Formats: sequence, structure tokens, C-alpha cells
Amino acid sequence: MKIRCFRSTQKELKSICFLVIILAVMSLLSFVSGCGVTVAPQDSITTAANPSASGSDKLRVSYIDVGQGDSILIQIPNGKNVLIDAGDNDQGEKVVSYLNKQGVKRLDVAIWTHPHADHIGGADTVTKAFEIGQVVMPKQTSTTESYRSLIKAISQKGLKITEAKAGVILDLGPEVKAELLAPSSGSYEEVNNYSAVLRLTYGNTTFLFTGDAQSESEKEMIKTGQDLKADVLKVGHHGSLTSTTSAFLNKVQPKYAVISVGKDNDYGHPAESIITRLNKAGVNIYRTDESGTLVFESDGKDITLIEGR
Repeated sequence: MKIRCFRSTQKELKSICFLVIILAVMSLLSFVSGCGVTVAPQDSITTAANPSASGSDKLRVSYIDVGQGDSILIQIPNGKNVLIDAGDNDQGEKVVSYLNKQGVKRLDVAIWTHPHADHIGGADTVTKAFEIGQVVMPKQTSTTESYRSLIKAISQKGLKITEAKAGVILDLGPEVKAELLAPSSGSYEEVNNYSAVLRLTYGNTTFLFTGDAQSESEKEMIKTGQDLKADVLKVGHHGSLTSTTSAFLNKVQPKYAVISVGKDNDYGHPAESIITRLNKAGVNIYRTDESGTLVFESDGKDITLIEGR
């Protein structure tokens, strides 16, 4: 009899203990909720504790390998993105894919330097793929299909075009200064001289993006007396003889030069004399035909090559 009673008591005790535990947990959760404390999901805690997920204080510039053409992605520490050109017609999807891999959701500024296919051929594809805040282009039209396709894409998005010309300031946030240095004139015989030239400063570091600007445009930039000095120079016109004059190079005084060029191209780019000129000036030369996409990062003090040779 006592044994039966003991067994019954054991079952009751287990039930009571279980009930007490449930009540205690419910009481604790109620207390936490009443204090205004939210228990975050594990994923949220992990993301918040990950510095790389909350942004970076570094400026990143990617010279995308698009063969014989130009395409450059600039990622500002504040989250804004700038794209300069998008390669030839067959490179649009590659540029879109690269931007997606870098986490780009929106282009705050798209600069289409001048209406040659190796610079704007893929721009219509990019325009259709992304939200774009501002389109910057020189006041120079073309009858090519590449140009017409780009204008159509811009029109379908309801975007307005900001004329690319010397003196235009791009609003990319207080931590950077972005100014167009060219074109300075509204009438050139050579379309390349209409190229939008951007000088971007972050802290004590500066990048100069020249499109296909040739010697005439370079002379105009020198004549205005504006500051041309830059740590990284995107060499004009794929290293052609038409650009990177000694006078211009002396004003820029770059530490690094990037040549965006296709392997074994039909134009003989880059010219051997331009390579020699850069070497004599003590400039470190990087080429997309040799190294693929080149990525530089700046912390405002130093510039580091993080991808490419």
C-alpha cells in the first residue's frame, strides 16, 4: 500500500515539476517583453556582429576587364556607386554580372564618357538592369545603333541627362570630391576629345579617369591650371599614341597607371612609346589584358591593389 502511494507521489511530483518549469519560462518571457527587450533572431545577431556587413570605410575602384574597352566601378564608403562606361555591346551582361557580385543594387551616377561602342555598347543593358540616379554624358550624338539603344533605354527609364563638361561637380557625399575636368569645349573634330574626365579625391588619395581624351583635351586641362595630380591614372584611349602626352603626365604625376585594353587587339594598344614614357616616369603599370579585372582600395591615406597583379 505504501509502495503504491509512493509511486503515485512520484508521478505527481514529476508533473508538478514540469508545470513549474513551464510557468517559470512563461514568466521570464513575459518579463522580457514587458521591459521592451526584443530577442533577435540568430541571423540578425551574426550580421550585426560582422563589421564587413555594416559597411566599409574604404573606397573601392574596379577596372573591369571588358576586353578592348572601358568599364570602371567606383564604390564610395557611404554606399553610393558610380559606373564609368560599360564596354562594347557584347560586354553588357558581364558588367551587370560583376556589379551584382559586388552587391550593387543602384547606380547613383552613370557616366557614359563618349559615344563610341567600346565605351557605351553595354550601357543600354546596364541601364535596363539597375536603378540609376543620374546619367552624365557629353553633348555629342551619334548615329550608331549602340548610341540609339542607349538613348532609348535612358528614355524608357524616364531619366534626364546631365551634360558632361568641365566644372560639373558630382554629389557623392561629403567624404569625396568628384569633379569633371573635361570636356572644356563644345566642338571637337575627334569624338574622343568629348570624353568626360573625372577626378575623384578621397582623403589624401586621388584617382583620374580620362576615358579616351586625347592630346587636345589634355592641353585644355593643363591650360586651365586646374589640379591634375592623381595617384592612379586611367591611361587615356587604351594607351594609344594620341594620349598621355609628356606634358600631361608631368602634371598628373601618378604612382599607378591602369590601361584598359584587349589582349592582342587590332590597334596595337598600348603603344610601346607610351609604356616607355610611363616607365621613365617611374609609374607602376597595370593592364587588364595581362591581369584581368584590377581592384584598388583606398583608406584615404594609402592605396592598395587587392585584385590583379
